[in-house]
Amino acid sequence: MAEAIARAEIESGRMGGDQGRIFTVSAGTSAMDGHPCSGEAIDALRRIGVEHEGRSKRLTAQMIRAADLVFGMTAGHVSAARSLVAGEPEQSAKIHPLDPKSDVDDPIGLGHASYDRLARQFRDLIPKRLAEMLPA
Repeated sequence: MAEAIARAEIESGRMGGDQGRIFTVSAGTSAMDGHPCSGEAIDALRRIGVEHEGRSKRLTAQMIRAADLVFGMTAGHVSAARSLVAGEPEQSAKIHPLDPKSDVDDPIGLGHASYDRLARQFRDLIPKRLAEMLPA
C-alpha cells in the first residue's frame, strides 16, 4: 500500500519539486517475497482512487544501501531495518519512522476498516515525510 500511495502522490504533481527523481519501493522486514497484496489492501487503495498490482518484497541491506530514505511503520521495523546495516552508520542514518510521533498500526487481520484507515494515514504521512526529508 505504501508504495502505491507514494507513487500516486508523486505522479499527481501535488508534491512539487523534481518528482521525476523519486523512485519508490515497499518492502517488509518480515515479508515473504512474491506474495500478492491482500484483497483488503487492494480494495482500500481502490477506494482512494489508487490502482496497484504489486507483490511483497523482503527488505534487504542492498535495498537500504541503494536508497536515499527508508521509512518504517513502527519502531520495531526501524530497528529491524537498521540491524540489516549494522556497523554502517551512514546507511543506518537513512532509516526513519514514517510517523515520528507514533507507530503506524499494521492492519493485517483487522478487516476493511483498518485497511481504509491505513490508506488514508499513508496518503497524509508519506507526502509530508518526503517533503520534510528530501532536499528541495
